[in-house]
Amino acid sequence: MPSNLVVRVKESSAALRAALAQVEQELELPGAFPAEVVAAAIKAAAEPVLPDLDRTDLPFITIDPEGSMDLDQAVHLERADHGYVVHYAIADVAAFVHPGDPIDVEAHTRGETLYGAGTRIPLHPPELSEAAASLLPDQVRPALLWTIRLDTEGVPTGTKVERALVRSRERWSYVGAQAALEDGTAGEVLQLLREVGRLREQQEHARGGISLPLPEQEIEVNDDGDFRLEFRQQSPVELWNAQISLLTGMAAATLMIDGKIGLLRTLPPADPRDVSRLHHVAKGLGIAWDPATTYPEFIRSLDTSLPAHQAMVVACTRLLRGSGYLAFDGEVPAEHVHAAIAAPYAHVTAPLRRLGDRYAGEVCVALCAGTPVPDWGRDALPDLPKALEASGRRAGSYGRAVLDVIEAGLLSGRVGEEFAGVVTSVREDDPRKGVVMLSEMGVEAPVVGAADLPLGTDVTVRLEVADLAARKVEFRLG
Repeated sequence: MPSNLVVRVKESSAALRAALAQVEQELELPGAFPAEVVAAAIKAAAEPVLPDLDRTDLPFITIDPEGSMDLDQAVHLERADHGYVVHYAIADVAAFVHPGDPIDVEAHTRGETLYGAGTRIPLHPPELSEAAASLLPDQVRPALLWTIRLDTEGVPTGTKVERALVRSRERWSYVGAQAALEDGTAGEVLQLLREVGRLREQQEHARGGISLPLPEQEIEVNDDGDFRLEFRQQSPVELWNAQISLLTGMAAATLMIDGKIGLLRTLPPADPRDVSRLHHVAKGLGIAWDPATTYPEFIRSLDTSLPAHQAMVVACTRLLRGSGYLAFDGEVPAEHVHAAIAAPYAHVTAPLRRLGDRYAGEVCVALCAGTPVPDWGRDALPDLPKALEASGRRAGSYGRAVLDVIEAGLLSGRVGEEFAGVVTSVREDDPRKGVVMLSEMGVEAPVVGAADLPLGTDVTVRLEVADLAARKVEFRLG
């Protein structure tokens, strides 16, 4: 499950809840926080380490999904003679969590917040992640304050990060922020977010980067237990907001590379075989892809309001496989670029939800201040990639299992029906087995053929199995 592919369940059934609970049990996912961790969080919430710098004068805003409480980021933008100034406040988890304390130890066992279908398993206790450390409106909070200067074309000209007290003034949902921009009621910060976001998108295009506009899958279950799938497109303001996060992650990577110490997020170049397979998938979905058009340009041309294009975007996630973390202290390894971003990149903007961000942020603060990286941060660096990649694999397994549950629920009761689709992959060890994407709903599922499967070809398949309890779906061709 790609990290930015979101499944939301509006209503759930007993069968769905039971299947999801079984997933959590089988994967041995963390449950409730131990009492000592909760007690430590309550104590930490009352005794944060606060910085001297006060920037509560900056009118920050937050923009998140409706109902979110774990607010990692707050943004403020202003126009300047040279272009723009981006202020980006990131929750300072290290103001509450200290090396070796119960919260820290528990966070290392969890690695990251896990997202299911309308549920989540948090990295930190809610006493911190949804309260004392969260950048909730009208609350003074300790933060890592990034100040990034951009020229008139959106190119960074200077970066600084320091600890500061901040206060968010407004809490926006994506829907509300987009509506305000469209009806003309948006304030200056939102208007500048649109302006700078568009410039950063142009910079992304110029360097050959990719941002997959993955639609959110919303599942509704009626009183009879029937499932209905809807797709929700990401709004423009979500993409512009994401560009600020990408900008900050790239600025952090530059600081760490120049300082010869840090923790980067990496991704190898796309396998040409995967790109070739995607050409077949596009053909099968009826989407024109000129051989002279690069895959970043092709992805940007997709219209995710169209079902076939939604399915194509999901298929394109296979280009993002193989991501990892790279820690270094001294010379920077040669292979340190994130291929999808087409630049060096670091995770620093979600420390409430990702363990590694706390360490990477601490490195950047020290580098900007000209002080040594704290021993607790430097000593942890060598082991972090392995730990973070392990938690990432667990998150991936959870996400795939959740999708298996959802797909089985969607298709239960339709066994024997035929569906139009396209074969998106074929197993090398047995070409009669592979994966089919259903054109009408963007769902990928196993398919078995009487003969070798035709990769990237329009097919009609029959649903043979849709078992919610077993989390199994299988189609047959021929």
